[in-house]
Amino acid sequence: MASRGAIETSKLKQNLEEQLDRLMQQLQDLEECRDDLGADEYEETKKETLEQLSEFNDSLKKIMSGNMTLVDELSGMQLAIQAAISQAFKTPEVIRMFAKKHPGQLRTRLAEMDRDLIVGKLGRDVYTQQKVEILTALRKLGEKLTPDDETFLSTNAGAALSQFVRVSSDLGKLKKKKSPHASFLDHVCQTSHNQEKRNGVSSFLVHDYSSSASSSLTGMEVGFTAI
Repeated sequence: MASRGAIETSKLKQNLEEQLDRLMQQLQDLEECRDDLGADEYEETKKETLEQLSEFNDSLKKIMSGNMTLVDELSGMQLAIQAAISQAFKTPEVIRMFAKKHPGQLRTRLAEMDRDLIVGKLGRDVYTQQKVEILTALRKLGEKLTPDDETFLSTNAGAALSQFVRVSSDLGKLKKKKSPHASFLDHVCQTSHNQEKRNGVSSFLVHDYSSSASSSLTGMEVGFTAI
C-alpha cells in the first residue's frame, strides 16, 4: 500500500501536469490561430502566456525547495518549462512529453516526423526545428543519441537552444550525481512536514491557470496537504 506521502506527491504531480497541459494548449491554440490574429495581438498574447509559464515556474521552485523527492519527480517538468520560457523549445507537444519524462513518446514522434518528411507532409524547416527539440529533450532525460543525431543536433541548434543546453542540467547526470545523503534529507523533510502538520500548517498553495489563450493568470488556488 502506498504511503500517504507518496499519494500526496502523486496528487500534486497530477495537478501540476494538468496546469502545464493547459498552458501548453494555450500556446498550441495561439500558433494554430496565428494567421487570424494581427502581429501585435499575437505577440502580446504569446507574451502573456510566457509570463504565466514564468509564474508557474516560480511556484514550482518553491514547491520543490528542500524536498528531494519532489526534485526527482518534478525536475523534468521544470526543465521543460525553462525551455519554453527561453524560447529554446517552441513545440507544445514536445514540451509536454519532455515535462512528463516520456522518452519513448518522443522517439515515436521523431519516427513519425521522419516518415512525414519523406512523403512531403512536413516541411524541412519545421522538421529541423522539432527534431532538434526532441533530440535535446532526449539528451536532457539521459537518453543516448546516435552519432548521426549528435551531429544533427550540433549542426542545427540555434542560439536560444545552445544557451538552454549550457545553463541547464541533464536529468540523467543529476540522478547519477545524487547525493549519498539524499535518503537522509528526504527523511528530514518528511519529519519536518509531519511536524508542521501537527502544528496546524497543512496546506501549500499552487496557482491554477486559465485555459483561455488570451486570458491572464487567474487567482484560483488549489490546496495541497503538505507531504
